[in-house]
Amino acid sequence: MSSRNCPSCGAPVSVDTTDCKYCGEKIAVAQPQQQGQQYSQSQQPPYAPSQQPQYAPPGYNPYANYNRKSKVTAGVLGILLGGLGIHKFYLGRIGWGIVYLIFCWTYIPALLGVIEGIIYLSSSDEKFHMKYSRK
Repeated sequence: MSSRNCPSCGAPVSVDTTDCKYCGEKIAVAQPQQQGQQYSQSQQPPYAPSQQPQYAPPGYNPYANYNRKSKVTAGVLGILLGGLGIHKFYLGRIGWGIVYLIFCWTYIPALLGVIEGIIYLSSSDEKFHMKYSRK
């Protein structure tokens, strides 16, 4: 004779018992399983798509470029405030920004700033970020 445990007190009870003789708790009678029916309908389907991307190159980190610099912002700063080197400070090139500040009275940095601003705006996103964005 097979037995099981009471879900309330944990005492051993027989399979066909409806009440626990120790604590009086009602126990549901277990339905016998058929041999051919191993899987219930509540199980997951045999194919469940994974949550991760199917292909990721080695060393790929989707959050690696979270601090990218905007090429539009750099271009506008270069055109409008290029004589003071503000676009260089924005891109993280502090040394060049100081050089532009030192020579701002010659108007050469202003001319270079306009040219660099146009270059920034006309370059592709990938090329700009590879060259000018720093972490």
